[in-house]
Amino acid sequence: MHFGYDERTEDLRARLSAFMDSHILPAEPVYAAQAAERDDPWAAPPVIGELQAAAREAGLWNLFLPGEDGAGLTNLQYAPLAEITGRSPALAPSALNCAAPDTGNMELLSMFGTPAQRDEWLTPLLAARIRSAFAMTEPEVASSDARNIATTITRDGDSYVISGRKWFITGALNPACRLLIVMGVTDQDGPSHRRHSMVLVPVGTPGVEIRRGLHVFGYTDGTKGGHAEIVFDRARVPAANLLGEAHGGFAMAQARLGPGRIHHCMRLIGIAERALELMCRRASDRVAFGKPVADQGVVRDWIADARVRIEQLRLLVLKTAWLMDTVGNQGAHTEIQAIKIATPSAVEWILDKAIQVHGAAGVSQDFPLAQLWSSARTLRLADGPDEVHKRSLARRELAKYRA
Repeated sequence: MHFGYDERTEDLRARLSAFMDSHILPAEPVYAAQAAERDDPWAAPPVIGELQAAAREAGLWNLFLPGEDGAGLTNLQYAPLAEITGRSPALAPSALNCAAPDTGNMELLSMFGTPAQRDEWLTPLLAARIRSAFAMTEPEVASSDARNIATTITRDGDSYVISGRKWFITGALNPACRLLIVMGVTDQDGPSHRRHSMVLVPVGTPGVEIRRGLHVFGYTDGTKGGHAEIVFDRARVPAANLLGEAHGGFAMAQARLGPGRIHHCMRLIGIAERALELMCRRASDRVAFGKPVADQGVVRDWIADARVRIEQLRLLVLKTAWLMDTVGNQGAHTEIQAIKIATPSAVEWILDKAIQVHGAAGVSQDFPLAQLWSSARTLRLADGPDEVHKRSLARRELAKYRA
């Protein structure tokens, strides 16, 4: 395994780091001020559009997407770039058009969309002219087991009729959201992994009610376009809106979630690096009991542990990216689950210690730590909770000894 960055990656790292320093980090207070003043709490502040224009001009656009539709980077090439954007997760991914849930939706459309679907939806998403959402999670079933999904998608002549309720549908409240990719049951009696399909549902379709925005640890998460509860009451779309093959929704969801999980973990490492930097600066600047906080043994212990954890996580993420590139997502399944278990939990710990060093300021709006902590904690649930990944990982380990 060779994790050294090639020439193209080094070039993009340098350019992206410079863009972060010249554009993204100075825009953070502007973003905060505009977000506080906007009439629509789910709308992107104007500075996002300005940053997107600058990113396109700098050639830092759609870096996440392999193949001809995107930048053509491998997972291993994209990993250090996603880490850099993680230092400002509210701005940088959106500025580069590399923000979830659009990233996963663009991947689905790129892999499974028909030419007409790609023209209608993928092209404007690639240009950031519209936003999208992925409607999978439901409030009335344990969505950690995707086979539980109960929303129905019924064929009726030349149409599909959708009925059910979804929630925590990220991005759906953004006024620029135009597309929902909805997963539901199309064959009640089929095998457990061949019961579901995905359909493309334009926002505004009769029978689709975006009911409310759900808060996360008290935050509206407006930077992500919110998390919506959506009711589908016999919403009807053309049969041509089926994405991929009928009853192939479960496999398509796994194809979407694999890259999504590693992208989250890449960015989390950037979040951890920024938290450690803030912790070191704060500990060096503050004096308690006659000496800098940085001279306190417990604080030095936290700092050392944080650096070790970051280096361990980065190596595991890079190994996972390398495996995805060389043996495919299925071949990297164990490692994808391992990083999804290890990274949010470790970064949550690092953020907790950074908050502790900052004292009361750490939980205030004067520093980004509290909101970053809520994001890391949420990712222990998003894309599958820790316990589900541990269950699956342990089952495969035990299988080696149960011949």
